[in-house]
Amino acid sequence: VICDLRLYFSPGGVSLVEQMFQDPRLSQNKQALEGLGDLKLLFEYLTLFGIADKISFDLSLARGLDYYTGVIYEAMLLQTPTQAGEEPLNVGSVAAGGRYDGLVGMFDPKGHKVPCVGLSIGVERIFYIVEQRMKWFSDDSFCLDFWNCEKVRTTETQVFVATPQKNFLQERLKLIAELWDSGIKAEMLYKNNPKLLTQLHYCESTGIPLVVIIGEQELKEGVIKIRSVASREEVAIKRENFVAEIQKRLSES
Repeated sequence: VICDLRLYFSPGGVSLVEQMFQDPRLSQNKQALEGLGDLKLLFEYLTLFGIADKISFDLSLARGLDYYTGVIYEAMLLQTPTQAGEEPLNVGSVAAGGRYDGLVGMFDPKGHKVPCVGLSIGVERIFYIVEQRMKWFSDDSFCLDFWNCEKVRTTETQVFVATPQKNFLQERLKLIAELWDSGIKAEMLYKNNPKLLTQLHYCESTGIPLVVIIGEQELKEGVIKIRSVASREEVAIKRENFVAEIQKRLSES
């Protein structure tokens, strides 16, 4: 019996379905034949789409929800980024779902069956994999300095307006208005006395590429500091030229 179970619970493909059709214990069961017919049709469609070789048919797969009424599935990464001596990323499935014909009927007063197929995507797992890939393969080499590795951007903001000074809200508002008027996506902290380190850490964590910095010294000299978040390099640009410099840098990135 154990050998029979091992035969059917080993991952396979359409050949496993055909083998199950030949099993007299299954071929004489009406419900089993219906299920096998659905599986055979599924593999016919998978073959037509040219993806049958990417599908592993596994009878041992189980989902933790009891409303599934048909095929269930999980999506796994075919490859994960690895380095010499590093173990592959083991995050499990990145998406999962199946067929559930009775779920909608649970909320229908008449209990009508509505055929449905759906899936959920593990966004956090995918982001983790992307972050590791970007960390490991930044510039085609292993990135040892986490803060200098390329980051996953979590915002469309292109420029952050920052200050190390207290009571510089109005000056920052003037700068951000100029950036907005030029079609540049910019943001700032609307606190009167934000800490510069907090502002810079925010840019690093969200992937904002550029920071413009205005303080008392910059105001006195008529310049604006432009900081690259990735390299942490800063340059001073004349106040009247800072928007053009920002546009140039964004076009080159």
